Amino acid sequence: MQSSLDLDKKQRNRTVWRFDSGGGSEDNFRLLLGQGYHVHAKGLSSNRAAALAKQVTRWDTYDNIWLGEVRTTFDWERPVRVFVQRRLKNDKILHSYFVSTLTLSSKKQFLFLYQERGGAEVEQFRQDKSGLAMAIRRKAAFNGQIAYILLTDLAHNLLADFKRHALVGSRFETYGLKRIVRDILCVPGTLIFDEQGNLVYVKLLSQMKISDDLLICLERYYFERFS
Repeated sequence: MQSSLDLDKKQRNRTVWRFDSGGGSEDNFRLLLGQGYHVHAKGLSSNRAAALAKQVTRWDTYDNIWLGEVRTTFDWERPVRVFVQRRLKNDKILHSYFVSTLTLSSKKQFLFLYQERGGAEVEQFRQDKSGLAMAIRRKAAFNGQIAYILLTDLAHNLLADFKRHALVGSRFETYGLKRIVRDILCVPGTLIFDEQGNLVYVKLLSQMKISDDLLICLERYYFERFS
């Protein structure tokens, strides 16, 4: 990834890596820190997580986990914040730790930012296959297949943008690509534009149970992205 992007020092200082398990090794983790990147990541060592958990003086509850912040004596070569997570699994307490070079106002903000990290195997490959029918549609010509994959990527990015700016905070927030395509985008409706081509009115079929809530989402999306 680093060699493909070929970022200079100024660009690396504005780039944040978010990943699980130390990026595969602590050497990789420290390499990124040494190169000037920001990291917002889960640590690799479960033994270190257990040791750090003993230093936590205050645990805050977020859904089904507890989160605490500690000062660490480990030399990371750069100032970092270290958080420890405690959770129950099969009646057993498990600990993990996270490291961040970012300035954050709260533990909750840290947790939200970490949970938003990329998950290509789930967010793109699996959802594109089911939600955008990538595994079903095939083109005999090689160039045609490449064009189809590129169009699928474009649709994926547009739907991801729509979900982030229109559906977050609504009843549809947990919908994946398949449900967005199947349950939301199929709602019959009418778009009315003025003479300048500006969207002025959206009318959805009132018999659809989700119409009222969807109108609120569409209005928010329009004003956030196009007004």
